[in-house]
Amino acid sequence: MSIHKPMPPKAKDGLLTDYTETLAMVERLHRLLLDVIKDEFERLGLLDINAVQALLLYNVAENEVTAGELKSRGYYQGSNVSYNLKKLVDTGYMHHQRCEIDRRSVRVRLTEKGRNIREVVDGLFSRHAEGLEQLSLFGDEGLEGVISSLRRIERFWSEQIRYIY
Repeated sequence: MSIHKPMPPKAKDGLLTDYTETLAMVERLHRLLLDVIKDEFERLGLLDINAVQALLLYNVAENEVTAGELKSRGYYQGSNVSYNLKKLVDTGYMHHQRCEIDRRSVRVRLTEKGRNIREVVDGLFSRHAEGLEQLSLFGDEGLEGVISSLRRIERFWSEQIRYIY
C-alpha cells in the first residue's frame, strides 16, 4: 500500500508547467551568460576568444586538468571540448603537456594570457555580484536559496542518469 496520495490532475499539470519553465529558464540563463561574456569581450576588443572558451578558462583557474576532468568536474558542458582546448592552446591561452603515465592523456593549464582572460571574467562576475546585492534581488534568502534548489535538481538528474538503466 502506497503512503503517497496521487496528485490531482490540475496539480500535476501545474507541476509539469513549472518544471518545464524551470528547464527553459536554465537554458536561457546559460545562453544569456555567454552573451554577457561575449558583450564584455567585444567592449574590451578581445575578439580572438569566444565566451565558451573564456568560461572554460575561468573554471580551470589555477588547476592543471585533462579534457576528461573538465567534463567530470563540471567545468565544461559542451561536446566539443577537444576543439576548444586546441583553439586555446593555439592562441596561447593554455599550455598542454602529455601525461607521463598515460601518454594518450594531455594535461592543460592556463598561460599568463589565459590568466588575464580569467581576471576579466572574474571582474565581470564581481561587478554583477555587487549589482545583485545592491538591488536586493533575492530577498532574505539570498542566492543561497537559489543554489540550494538548483543543487537538489542536479542531484535528482544525476540519480536519474545513474539508476534509470
